[in-house]
Amino acid sequence: MRGPRSDPGAFFVCLLRHPQKRDGPGIAAAGPAPHHRPMLHRRTLLVTSLALPFIRPAAAAAAREFEGLGDRYDQLHSLQVLKGGDLVVAEVYRGPGLDRPANIKSCSKSIVALLLGIAIERGEVPGLDATLGEVAPALIPDAADPAVQDITLGDLASLRAGLERTSGPNYGAWVSSSNWVRDALSRPMVARPGGQMLYSTGSTHVLGAALTVATGQSLLSQARARIGQPLGIEIPAWTRDPQGYYMGGNEMALTPRAMLRLGQVLRDGGRLDGAQVIPAGWLRTSTRPLTRSPYSGLSYGYGWFLSRSGYALARGYGGQVIAFHPERDLAVAITSDPNRPARSEGYFGALMDLLDGPVLSL
Repeated sequence: MRGPRSDPGAFFVCLLRHPQKRDGPGIAAAGPAPHHRPMLHRRTLLVTSLALPFIRPAAAAAAREFEGLGDRYDQLHSLQVLKGGDLVVAEVYRGPGLDRPANIKSCSKSIVALLLGIAIERGEVPGLDATLGEVAPALIPDAADPAVQDITLGDLASLRAGLERTSGPNYGAWVSSSNWVRDALSRPMVARPGGQMLYSTGSTHVLGAALTVATGQSLLSQARARIGQPLGIEIPAWTRDPQGYYMGGNEMALTPRAMLRLGQVLRDGGRLDGAQVIPAGWLRTSTRPLTRSPYSGLSYGYGWFLSRSGYALARGYGGQVIAFHPERDLAVAITSDPNRPARSEGYFGALMDLLDGPVLSL
């Protein structure tokens, strides 16, 4: 393992090399640390910078499985692995470290899907079968296909809206348009809503706009109040469209520590310190396979990729990953160069091999 660097996250690397050092920066939440050291228990990731979850004697040996990753993968920035309550890997290879916000790219889609589940739980939207015509009819442009009004919130969250994609080669024209919601909903229907997966950031953006209309709160306000504050993490403001809707499905930012905190809470059934932050029923519903990506072969639920080995993953361009595996008691956060592609047959495939190999064997 490499020695400590100037980056605060590198101190974790030193701790993994010298497990007798028990005091040091933990997986800290945003804001001031408390003045006491809380009780440690297996399922809780501490919210203080004065305590580190107990590192098992085998942690150093396990961490050796990950040596040299930064040399093999030059776009990998950071890797954190939580097994139970034990932080067994917290390595910074390059980039801004663990305490500065990283663009999580399309991992944002998974967070918008979490906000959908919370809004359903609160009764702010009727459910997954609620249609755009019912929830936010004013968003539907006059030029839209008549079938657009019957697209459900579940269709949007599972990327099965049936509309021509705004991602891939269409992305630049979409974000250059004067009205992102109108552009996305004015595209031709190329499949039956609720049918095949059509990966499209426009679908999640429309979902975010619909949630804004239904709740009366911006996506930023929802994300901060319903996820950020309960988890003790900061969610910075991010890109908005010309009408002021926060982008649903891309460009959100979290620190790598916050990414791991979210993965831990999801692994633990949506609970943190006894509080139910994410509805447990929604987690079960959203991580059931509904369709399959034609690119990676991974299944997809409501906002989450699902692997055969049991992971639920948020995946972002360049190799940004928030993953959790409840059966193996694992939560993982990976950040990478956000400006380089991570194709399923290339770098992202290598990350999946890492998750299915050394990480799963911990």
